[in-house]
This record gives sequence, structure tokens and C-alpha cells, in this order.
Amino acid sequence: MSRRTAVFCSPFVRSRTLLAATILSSLIVAACGKGADGGHAGMFGGPVPVAVIAVQEETLPITLEYAAQTLGSREVEVRARVAGILLKRNYVEGARVKAGQSLFTIDPAPFEAAVARSEADVAAAEARYEQAEREAKRLVPLLQYKAISQKEHDDAVSAQSISHADVLAAKARLREAKLNLEWTRVESPLSGVSSRALKSEGSLVSGPDVLLTSVTQTDPIQVIFGIPDNERLKLRQDADAKRVIWPQDGRFKVTVKLADGTEYARSGFTDFSDVRVSRDTGTSEARAELPNPDGLLQAGQFVRVALSGASRTGVFRVPQRAVLEGPQGKFVFVVGKDNKAEMRPVDTGDWNGADVVITKGLASGDQVVIDGVVKLGPGAPVQITPPASTAAAPNNAAAPAAGK
Repeated sequence: MSRRTAVFCSPFVRSRTLLAATILSSLIVAACGKGADGGHAGMFGGPVPVAVIAVQEETLPITLEYAAQTLGSREVEVRARVAGILLKRNYVEGARVKAGQSLFTIDPAPFEAAVARSEADVAAAEARYEQAEREAKRLVPLLQYKAISQKEHDDAVSAQSISHADVLAAKARLREAKLNLEWTRVESPLSGVSSRALKSEGSLVSGPDVLLTSVTQTDPIQVIFGIPDNERLKLRQDADAKRVIWPQDGRFKVTVKLADGTEYARSGFTDFSDVRVSRDTGTSEARAELPNPDGLLQAGQFVRVALSGASRTGVFRVPQRAVLEGPQGKFVFVVGKDNKAEMRPVDTGDWNGADVVITKGLASGDQVVIDGVVKLGPGAPVQITPPASTAAAPNNAAAPAAGK
């Protein structure tokens, strides 16, 4: 069985409740009603006190920021040029190495034997050549006295030439043998940071097809980042329309922010921009190069890069709190004729400190409302008061007094 509870109020309580509701309704109607001039009124029907700034057209620097990854300026694979047994590793894995430093030693014994054999071949070839040369010289006077035939003389001269060619071939084989012996000392082709050894001592190295390690040059270091295609096109259109001014040499100054949010102390410049757009990411690749003498940046790090050097013309700055957003997009309130608020749609760009850059929708001299915007509506009468803080827009001119 349900139980109903009846609440009885005295006539005094009901009358006080009705009175409070009536007062609240009157306040709401007054706040939402219109003033005598037809515009939206303030909370109690009077002008809304607002603070404004008079904006002026400016040329402001542009900072473009992208996710990026570091890359060694040069990275080479270290491979043995000859086959043999890996006798020794001559470097500390992960340490810095210099160009020409020995990293590995291939067993040189077979190659030393090949050099000795080639030297013997050269000596034998030279001896045969000397013998052929003497023989040819002895036949010259005999030919003059018709003691031998012309064929015998020609055969001796040919034997001398062949012996000389044999000497040249033997010397070439000797140079090759010495070169193979030198290649048993596997050297670093550049200065940089070494990687771990992929083959241990005692392993059979079959030749250049076997990767032993790699060396990465990290000073200078490169930073690779992708520029979204839609942003690239927008910047290109703005540059063609003279709304954006590129750096004079076309190279942007690049600063790097590390993973912990700190800024890398040294800066660099862009040195490459690809004309192709990646099918996978929809970005075009760009590259910058920075000095890295202390090795703080390592290849493969994920960082953020900030590009500076370009500037945007014909723009305005307003405090962030002055920009509102409605169903039709972003807008600001400006003080129009007869000190009435006007809603002005705007296009916004980059941030400039604590301010928002307005690229479209304002003109020089417009008085933009920065304080009191939450109480405004289109056509509401306003009363201009000093800003609560002038630090928000130090470069803007002071707003004129109301009524001027």
C-alpha cells in the first residue's frame, strides 16, 4: 500500500516565495530586454562597462612548429673488403671513432704470403725481361752483317716485349696483393659514433656482403620533419599574395625543443625541401642541419622544431580573451557608432605571446572589446572604461574615451 505525504505551507511562506520569484523574473526580463535605443541593454538596462584597445595593422614574425626526428649527417656501413677470419675488434662499441681508425683486423697471414709470392713473381719476370733484352741487343750487329735472318731478330725483339709485359703484370698482381693485405685492417671511413659489432672474433667474414658495424656522424646533425600539404599550400598562397614574406635567402632558422620541453642551445638552418608529397603521411619532407659538438643530440631522437625567419603582413593582435567562438566561427566585439557593440567575424592565425593574431576581419583603428564581452550582445550600448591590465597589449594604442 503506497504512502502519500502531504506538505502544508503557511500563507506567510507562500507569499514570500511568490515575492522572490516575481523579483527574479523582473531582473531576468530587465537583463534580457532592450534599452530605449533598441539595442541589448546591460544587466539593469544601462550601458555595459567595457575595456577596449585600438588595434593597428602590423607585420609580425611567423613561427612554424613541427614534429621531427634527428638523423646523422652521414651514416656508413663498415664492411670488410676481403674474406678471412675476423682476428680482432680494435674499438670500443658505442664510442667515438676517428676517420682512418682501425675497427677490425682480418687474419693477415694468407695475404702476407700472397704478397711474398707476388714479389717473387715480379723478380722472376724482371729476370726474364733482362735476359730477353740482352738477347735482342746481341742480335742487332749480327743482323747488320747478315749473319741472322730478319725473322730471328724480330722474334728476339718480340720476346723482349712479352717479357716486359710479364713484368708489368707481375707488378700489378703485387700491388693487388699489397692492397688486400692493407684491407685486412678494416678502418672507419669517417669520424663519428660507432655502433655495436655484429661479428665476433673468430667469425668467418666472406667479404663485403657481411656487415660488421656502422658509424654515424652526429656533428653536425640533421633534423627531418614533414610539412602538411594543406599548410604548405596555404603558406604558398599567402606568399604569392604578399601576405607572407619569406626569408631573403629562403632558409629558415631552426631551433629544436627536446622531449623534456627544454630548448637545444644551438640553432641551424634548413638546407633541403622535397618537392614530393608522401602518399602515406600527406606531408613533404624538409631537413635542417645543426651543430652538435657535445653530442647532446643523438640520431633517432624525436624532437620538435620551430622555424623562424618569415613574417606575416597586414595582421592585428588582440588578447586571447577578446576572441569568442559561435556557431558561425570566431568573432570579436568592436565599439561602433553611438558606442554600440558590433559583432565582427574574424579569421585567426598564429599565437604571438599572449595575443592571438587576427588575419582577417579587422581594420586599423577598430576598438576591440577585451573586458566585459560576456555581458554583450549585438547592438548593446557600451561605456568604455580603462582596461583592467594594460600588459596584455603593450604595443596597441590607448583606446579613446567614450563619446569621442
